[in-house]
Amino acid sequence: MRYSLSSLTLVGLLACPAWGQEAPLTEPTHPCRVGVVGGSSVRFTKNCPDIQYSRPDGKPLFLDASVPDGKGPFPTAILVHGGYFVRGDKTSKIDPLENLLSSAGFAWFSLDYRLAPEFPYPAAVEDVEAGVRWLRLHAEQFNVDVNRIVLIGDGAGGYMVAKAGADEGKALGIAAVVDFYGPNDLTVIPKHWSTPPEGIPQFFGVHDYSAKSLQILQDASPVSHVTKDMPPFLFIHGTDDQTVPFECSSNMCEAMKKAGARCAVVKVTGADHGMNIWEGKTQWESWKPVMIDWLNTTLGLKPKG
Repeated sequence: MRYSLSSLTLVGLLACPAWGQEAPLTEPTHPCRVGVVGGSSVRFTKNCPDIQYSRPDGKPLFLDASVPDGKGPFPTAILVHGGYFVRGDKTSKIDPLENLLSSAGFAWFSLDYRLAPEFPYPAAVEDVEAGVRWLRLHAEQFNVDVNRIVLIGDGAGGYMVAKAGADEGKALGIAAVVDFYGPNDLTVIPKHWSTPPEGIPQFFGVHDYSAKSLQILQDASPVSHVTKDMPPFLFIHGTDDQTVPFECSSNMCEAMKKAGARCAVVKVTGADHGMNIWEGKTQWESWKPVMIDWLNTTLGLKPKG
């Protein structure tokens, strides 16, 4: 559930917009909650859960939507959760992002995707790309600014937005990517673990460090796919991350700069893996205004007062 009664005041109910002709990919109606985003600036949002956006091989995939109330069109973020490629869903561990984006005047859409080992690489990346295509198709219905669509992911989700942004960012019209501690350079894994850690065998099918396995990791790494035509990237990563080495972010940004693409790295000094464990610690929450400022600048937006 996106907003509990403790964090959101419900002020009414209404139906979501009609979904057009794409009946197989959407439900005809949804109960949309109208709520108030708290903080120094109060804004209404329309929140629509469990909208089907894709059905690969007959498996339905859903997203949750939150759209500011108003004329729009609104800058929009597609959120992709983490979970080692094997667990989690569209409600997982992204509350700090949702509240922050809503308060900044962004619409956001949080995706489910197919999980390993049942669905190995590249299924989940393909689902993220399908989510972008669905959003562009339904942009008018949700007051989405198609020129200001951003991908944001954490952990395994960070990997997916980085891979989708590197491979298809230009074709999909992605304006920017924010990558929280994604394993973007899989070739560093053998330096840190004697055997492939959780998620790597299940998603990539790599169980050892043979020459064949190392080639798979290199080929699947977003850092191996950088081009000058990629959208701008912001990497946010704890310097003491024990799950995804910090160099996964710094290596990719360095490769992007060499290729002529734009990027920046935000170091969360002394922090381990996971934005939720950063919450409530002033020294680890400085990424929030930095991210919003970077998005506003990159997308050509005026800060919301």
